Amino acid sequence: MAPPAKSPAIVLEVGDRDVRITNPDREYFPARGETKLDLVNYYLSVGDGIVNALRERPCMMHRFPKGIEGDKVHQKRVPHGAPLWLETVRVTFPRYNRKADELCVTELAHVIWAVQMSTVEFHPWNSRRADVEKPDEWRIDLDPGPDCPWDRVQRVAHVAHEVLDELGAVGWPKTSGGSGMHIYVRIAPEWGFKDVRRGALAFAREVERRMPDDVTTTWWRKDRDPADLFVDYNQNARDHTIAAAYSVRGNAIGTVSAPIRWDEVDDVAPDDFTIATMPARFAELGDLHAGIDDAVFEIDRLLEWAERDERDGAAEPPEPDATEPD
Repeated sequence: MAPPAKSPAIVLEVGDRDVRITNPDREYFPARGETKLDLVNYYLSVGDGIVNALRERPCMMHRFPKGIEGDKVHQKRVPHGAPLWLETVRVTFPRYNRKADELCVTELAHVIWAVQMSTVEFHPWNSRRADVEKPDEWRIDLDPGPDCPWDRVQRVAHVAHEVLDELGAVGWPKTSGGSGMHIYVRIAPEWGFKDVRRGALAFAREVERRMPDDVTTTWWRKDRDPADLFVDYNQNARDHTIAAAYSVRGNAIGTVSAPIRWDEVDDVAPDDFTIATMPARFAELGDLHAGIDDAVFEIDRLLEWAERDERDGAAEPPEPDATEPD
């Protein structure tokens, strides 16, 4: 039997760019049958939000050339032959003595080009190209164990919010698109990754003190209670990335890492937000993270907490391994 004929390519005008989309009818998400073109249209519908989330950050692309039921490719390097208008930023990987020119989104056409290259998920660094070694985003990853219920994630989110308020920091929550929740805090780009991670660990320990029966900061997964929630400070380590706000996730229903309001935390569930539901939500609410750059927090007090914990004998966990560039 002959293979099915490929659908003809189309050309979309995205801002001032023409972006060619090949195989627009290829099915990507089997639950409802959404295609590559449906994915393109999703990202067009949340354009301001996804560009705001990725702007000027080195970005790893999670590509699914055959749809999400096929193999996933973690791609850091922009391939040869990319259009001249695509922007990149060079990052180094000292452990491997290598460099990579990663995607650096500054306009929506860059996102749509990446989707044409079969990118489903966008995983940006927490620093920007002005100084890739100085993070401007502190990421609080509420990562539930396999037996941790969603209502525990919700309760921990509220306690994290309480601690942020006491610090005078503004947190911007979102679902992870999986089983957890993320909270982002814009910070002044004055510290390196090591110090930002130290501060993030000190914050995680404070949340653990307030919720010792629910939260863990234990380093090794094998040593954690599977019903606990791990406040993953490692997402602030160099070259560690998590899905951006508005990024689709590579699963059958196309869930989205969706910004939410604090007053929605108790009412939402991870599967509420998909490529089928988010366009209407975005049209109604706009980008709920639009003001993040106006709420910059200095992490000095977090570093004081870290120094206190270290004086009291708390060991600093080893740095997680970085991944080698493709």
